[in-house]
Amino acid sequence: MAPKTIAFDADDTLWHNEPYFDEAQERFCALFQDYASSQEILGLILNHQVKNLPLYGFGIKAFTLSMIETALQLTNHTISGKGIEQIISIGKDLLQKPVELLPNVEEVLKALQGKYKLVVATKGDLKDQHRKLHDSGIGHYFHHIEVLSDKTELDYTKMLSRLEIKAADFLMIGNSLKSDVLPILNIGGYGIHVPYHTTWEYEKIDFEIEHKNFLALTDIKEVLNVL
Repeated sequence: MAPKTIAFDADDTLWHNEPYFDEAQERFCALFQDYASSQEILGLILNHQVKNLPLYGFGIKAFTLSMIETALQLTNHTISGKGIEQIISIGKDLLQKPVELLPNVEEVLKALQGKYKLVVATKGDLKDQHRKLHDSGIGHYFHHIEVLSDKTELDYTKMLSRLEIKAADFLMIGNSLKSDVLPILNIGGYGIHVPYHTTWEYEKIDFEIEHKNFLALTDIKEVLNVL
């Protein structure tokens, strides 16, 4: 691999994120345990999230709205104002979670800074992602921060055009094969997958990737061995 620009996904690539959502969903399931099983409730939340993506996009605010819709469905629209308030509280707590860097992240960024143009390319709420980057203490390593509404081939193509970067000179590193790797490979860039121990159901794929521009690593530190 010989990229000139290296982009990193943020959530569950640079810092922990998905466990906070898992915890939030556990709290939600506890509130509505008399209406359905946890498995059924989680399925309903996911269905609402996927259905709402074209309207709300990704992030905590969209997740909170989907939880409210799930609660309305579970209670047949009889949920009280207090119940809605409890759900909003779950969302607000998510927006205030501490930022905990994943192991070896800063070591890798230090080693790459100055040799490559470093970029953050992530989905989610604009304000929340900028907060997390600020609180992480690693924002100074990056040349550019891009919070995308989605990570499709078109989204990446537009981003590369804005940054005046050729796909052949671009490497994307992330924990999601669906969002961080496949679209980039399809437009001619490089992709490295560094898995996280848990993955949102929406981001999972059911096939293996075989591509000359793709690498699967077990730790972000291994990136330094292939560049």
